Amino acid sequence: MKLTLKTDVAIIGSGPSGLLLSRLLKLKGISSVIVERQSITHVLSRIRAGVLEQGSVNMMRRAEVGTRVSSEGLRHDGFQITYGDRELRIDLQKLMGKGVTVYGQTEVTKDLYHAVISDNTQIIENAGDDTAITLSSDHVKVTGVSPECAFDIEAKFVAGCDGYRGISRQAIPVDIRQEFERIYPFGWLGVLSETKPADHEIIYSSHENGFAMCSMRNANLSRYYVQCPTNDRTDDWSDERFWATLKERLPSQIAQSLEIGPSIEKSIAPLRSFVCEPLSHQRIFIAGDAGHIVPPTGAKGLNLAFSDIFYLSNALVQYFSKNDESELTGYSDRALARIWKAERFSWWMTSLLHKFDEEDRFAEKMRRAEFQFLCESPDFQRALAENYVGLPY
Repeated sequence: MKLTLKTDVAIIGSGPSGLLLSRLLKLKGISSVIVERQSITHVLSRIRAGVLEQGSVNMMRRAEVGTRVSSEGLRHDGFQITYGDRELRIDLQKLMGKGVTVYGQTEVTKDLYHAVISDNTQIIENAGDDTAITLSSDHVKVTGVSPECAFDIEAKFVAGCDGYRGISRQAIPVDIRQEFERIYPFGWLGVLSETKPADHEIIYSSHENGFAMCSMRNANLSRYYVQCPTNDRTDDWSDERFWATLKERLPSQIAQSLEIGPSIEKSIAPLRSFVCEPLSHQRIFIAGDAGHIVPPTGAKGLNLAFSDIFYLSNALVQYFSKNDESELTGYSDRALARIWKAERFSWWMTSLLHKFDEEDRFAEKMRRAEFQFLCESPDFQRALAENYVGLPY
């Protein structure tokens, strides 16, 4: 049996960016079909960070899925950066007049998924890696095979929201596509534990032995990270070793009051910076991790994906409502201008807070001087706050 479908936009990927795009289009009367490489159960179970800029919260409200993030999200008006035992609080509310919202990406995905299902939008899951995208001058075709059947989707456009390892970016010819990448020589070991958070706000900690971070999901669920070698495995890190390392890298006054307990999830994430240019070709448009990756320092990944969808959804609405392709033509340049600024900020935060392999004593002195200047300069703090709360769309 073969499933043949015709729709306005074929969306590859059912993560937050693909679901958000589908929902925003549906609210404007524009149809979509979503193709997901893996199972929806897998997508909904992925543990990811969740520090949302106000712009991202506004996008969820615009998609009419803002109820839970408004009621359950933790509003943060600041955060701490520490170096050894010295602590600096960046007062976002005082510096910028707004803060951020801590709300897990898993919960964002659930909210959007339930809305898309209520829209009766078709999601083809478990499509695997053999899905093909065929571009032509006036339409696109997406073909493949799921466990239920083969499928053939014809659409006006395709939106590639399928992540760094997805197929969408590969549809842009190699002689047109440029890729810029930096691989960092360390990863983040993350632990989720049913413990009281170390503080009511996020703590970014720099130490001579490496980086650490204290975050949370709610008042009784904490998310912690420590910098580790890229070739480490989670089996190398017992809970006892993790807590000892975390305490070592935090200021002593915070470490002494830290509540510890068994880990309920443990994973290691590599760090990279990556950008693809352009983000569009003919009738395909790339958004989210398919087109760019940032290290998690600074919490820009999900927020960048949402700003991509802001530009792309507006452009598609303009096309289908006014037959005007001008915003679609300008999508890549508009999105990339914001992406590169976020890449710069994430690179700077990563450089400020992490210990790099084989660096000399001069590098450590520079990092210490950078932190000292940050403590002493309100203007430097304001620039940090401006980027952290999110640059305007």
